[in-house]
Amino acid sequence: MDFSFTTESDDAAELAAKIIGDATTLERLRTVEADAGDRGRFDASLWSALGEAGLLGLHLPEDHDGAGLGLIELCRVLVEAGRRVAPTPLAVHGPCGLLLAETAADALTGVADGSRVLAAAVAEEHSHLPDSPTVIASGDTITGVKTLVRAGMIADAFLVTASVPDGTVGVFLVEASAAGVDRHAQHTSDGDVTALVSFASAPARRIGDASTAARLGELLTVAAAAELLGVTEGALELTSSYAKTREQFGRAIGTFQAVSQRLADGFIDVLAQRLTLWQAAWRVSSGLPAADQVAVAKLWAADAAHRLAHTTVHVHGGVGIDLDGEAHRYFTTAKRFEFVFGGATEQALRIGRTFAAS
Repeated sequence: MDFSFTTESDDAAELAAKIIGDATTLERLRTVEADAGDRGRFDASLWSALGEAGLLGLHLPEDHDGAGLGLIELCRVLVEAGRRVAPTPLAVHGPCGLLLAETAADALTGVADGSRVLAAAVAEEHSHLPDSPTVIASGDTITGVKTLVRAGMIADAFLVTASVPDGTVGVFLVEASAAGVDRHAQHTSDGDVTALVSFASAPARRIGDASTAARLGELLTVAAAAELLGVTEGALELTSSYAKTREQFGRAIGTFQAVSQRLADGFIDVLAQRLTLWQAAWRVSSGLPAADQVAVAKLWAADAAHRLAHTTVHVHGGVGIDLDGEAHRYFTTAKRFEFVFGGATEQALRIGRTFAAS
């Protein structure tokens, strides 16, 4: 694996950090969250700014208004978004765009500039078999219900996993405005909104088979791990800075052994999280077998998110749960996305099944 980033990748991350940093002041985040309604934590102005800067289309083909780069560059932007807990749906919009570029590039109109938002409808209630969805495809329609669809209330189109008549799984493109599509807001613990999306013989275009569904799962999981890396990096930076300035008994609390050890553990967690993320992203972007590496990356992301979320609140004390501050956003975001596309235990079981099969 080549651990060095390209100049284009570095430039994209730097530009994203500037745009996102300017748009995620405390005052701006409070305004966005106060006006969320059923749209959730979505800053349309920031989204447009990212689109105008070309950051929403970095990973898309040049003949579809993209920059012709790939998953690595998308993940660099996602890390910056996570670092500021930015209210954007790039972690689902980006992977869906990548998959469309590989399977149905004619459907990419408006995706690169963000005027058309994509979402992935892959989760189902009471389903313990993610490879066997209960949503059913019949001909060119699908029927069933998907839950916890991130950006589902603002999406213009969904990529939906569904069972097909031959007993396997397919991936379908469904327009949000199509007949038979209904969605209801679901309010999550971090103040965001997802969607419960129902399909009643909704028109659907099949864009792939079981291997495409597996590819979508890998892309979504790597993107989630990238965003979580940004969240943990941001949480660690915020907490370390606080520990240097907050004093108890006439000295900075960061000089206390218990506090410094928690921060050192967080530093190690982030290092492991970063290493496993880029290994997984590189293998997925290179078209190499990556199921184990993706699972390991998400395992570390989930574990690190859990530990650093609690470290952030514990070190901040009462300030950590003050809604007028910053720390609470890192806690609630980390705790929510810890379990997206499988928490640490599920990823460990996936890895164990792979070794058992071999």
